[in-house]
Amino acid sequence: MCPISSIAKVLSNLRRGNLERPTVPRSAMEHTRSGSDILVRLDPGEEIHAALKQLANDLGFDAAAITSGIGRTRDNQYGYMNEEGVYQRRPLNPPSELVSLSGNIARTQEGEPFTHIHCCWSDDENNVHAGHLFQATVHVVAEIHIRIMEHAMMTRCPLADFELLGLEFE
Repeated sequence: MCPISSIAKVLSNLRRGNLERPTVPRSAMEHTRSGSDILVRLDPGEEIHAALKQLANDLGFDAAAITSGIGRTRDNQYGYMNEEGVYQRRPLNPPSELVSLSGNIARTQEGEPFTHIHCCWSDDENNVHAGHLFQATVHVVAEIHIRIMEHAMMTRCPLADFELLGLEFE
């Protein structure tokens, strides 16, 4: 079945009151590329961080800017860093509109991809929730634009006294 048809089926089920969480047994992520620009489509059940890390490995890039993202996600966890340098986490479990997503993709000192993303959601009452993204699972679809920085090298390294990895450039 065409992926767009599967998305239409999910939407139809949601309209009829069938609120079961759609799942995808394998990675259904697809992308298209024009030069350094990539547009990624994530389907129901895919976790945003995991999918974008997989994309970095599949395409072999070391540095990228996540410039925008929209869609509908569920099982979201977001938060902020307090004055002690510790992240405070908040759940947003019901499906919500992903109205903005931005960040970057770098590599750790061990060479693994690392995503640093901030998001903004609107719940079904149009209340806004925003902060550092820890987790988000696609509920209907997510469409994300990434710009690969072809000649850049960014590395995430531990920072003293903070629950965060700093960004270093080569």
